[in-house]
This record gives sequence, C-alpha cells and structure tokens, in this order.
Amino acid sequence: MSLAMAFVVLFSTMSFTLNMHYCGDVLVETAMFHKAEGCGMEMEKPSADGCSITKKNCCNDEQLVVDGQDELQLQVDKISFEQHLFIASFVYTHVNLFEGLDNNVSSYEAYEPPLVIRQLYKIDETYLI
Repeated sequence: MSLAMAFVVLFSTMSFTLNMHYCGDVLVETAMFHKAEGCGMEMEKPSADGCSITKKNCCNDEQLVVDGQDELQLQVDKISFEQHLFIASFVYTHVNLFEGLDNNVSSYEAYEPPLVIRQLYKIDETYLI
C-alpha cells in the first residue's frame, strides 16, 4: 500500500511541458522533454534594414504546461473508524489472496488402496440363455 501511495504522491506533484509543432492545421511533431524540431518549412524573419514583402508563416508552435500540486495535505484525521476498518480488511485480504499452501495436502495419501480378492463384476452379472 505504501508503494501505491508513493506513486500517487509522485505523479500528483510532477509537472511537465508538452511542445507541439503544427504545420497549417496538422500536428506534425510532439515532444515532451525537448523542443519540437519542426517540419523544416519555417520561414525566415525579414531583415530590419530593408523593405520586403513576406508571406504569413504556415507553421505554429504551441506549449501545453501541466502543473503539479505544490502542497500536499494529508487528512488522515477525517477518516472514520468504519473507513479505517474497511481499508485494513481490504489490504489484509488482498495480500493474503495470493499466498498459497506450501505443500499440496491430500487426505488420501496415508491410506492404501484395497486389495482385489476376486472379480466383483462377475458376481453381479446375469446371462440370458
């Protein structure tokens, strides 16, 4: 249970940025830990010293920032006794669910099979003549 709680704390406090590169209306590349490289069709910015006519750039870069929690508040005091009982019984049964017996115990191994003295099926047979 502590491992699961550690994962919950880790992923609830983790922040990350998702970089996306669009060429027109089509998503070309998505990057999580580095900047999206692009499709190679980006237009150069015009120089400031001359007058030039430029077309609108068809490429667009966007960032999606997912912020994690900054503060964690543990509210163990607000859990009722019935909830404590339920959690404890759930964990106990879940842990013991996967434990098996060490040895396969069978009750018939201590006994020997009966000895065959005569063929019983011949005693009860009837023959039509």
